[in-house]
Amino acid sequence: MNRLAGFLVPALPRARVAWLRLLLACFALLDALFLTKHVFSHVHVGAFWRPTLLGRVLHLPPPTTLTASLAVAAMVLGIVLALPRRTRYLAGWLSSLGYLSWTLWSMGFGYVAHDHMAIVVAMVVLLTAGRADFDDPTPSRRAGWALRCVQIATVATYAGSAVSKWVRSGTPWDWANGAVTVWAVTRRGSGLGDWVGRFPAFLVAVQWVVLVCEFLAPVALWLRGRWLACAVGAALLFHLSTYLTLGIHFLPTVVCWAAFLPLERLRAPRPAPAPEPVNV
Repeated sequence: MNRLAGFLVPALPRARVAWLRLLLACFALLDALFLTKHVFSHVHVGAFWRPTLLGRVLHLPPPTTLTASLAVAAMVLGIVLALPRRTRYLAGWLSSLGYLSWTLWSMGFGYVAHDHMAIVVAMVVLLTAGRADFDDPTPSRRAGWALRCVQIATVATYAGSAVSKWVRSGTPWDWANGAVTVWAVTRRGSGLGDWVGRFPAFLVAVQWVVLVCEFLAPVALWLRGRWLACAVGAALLFHLSTYLTLGIHFLPTVVCWAAFLPLERLRAPRPAPAPEPVNV
């Protein structure tokens, strides 16, 4: 039980929570403005919005121009208020509430993107870590539990994708030996994708590598040091390759890999110095 508790609730620096909150707050705003911006263009067809389970539990109403604008404003304030020490916890609440509402609105218009699972979990559980400062190296189990939840949600995205391939194809090797990537390249291809598509045997080998790596993604929870860095780097290279060949980025999941990194080593942002008085 002690080992299990140490694994699920490790003592990790509070500064890592502060940095991760700021990073995710910035990405949440970029996601709303560029990746899931269709919420604004769908506010006039609220009758077609079908909330997901969480949206129904929270009794979230369909988006309007006003409520969508308020959600974006909350995310902007979440970034601004994350810099002063006294308002950082409030900033986390603003970013989380704004982004959670925005994501539920986005997913209710016909497409639930599994690449948003980890970041939605992160925006919620990081609130449970309490107050965290950029320059606070104090180990905290509250911080460790929140970060571990983000890490588990991140690797579970890959493992869940592998299980889905298994269920849909009947067996894992049916998917790995199929023409899924060839079909994807044909449908979504780029210049690089069209070139790679000339080598179907290579794409089958890639499918096997992808499937095995997705099943083994939870191993990253036990890695440390250089091995962990290699695992994170491999995930980033994988997503870079899918973007260059298929135009699929998975950025909401990619940014959550930061929960594995020693963000506490970054320097704390300092407020701008007061201007010196000018003698007239």
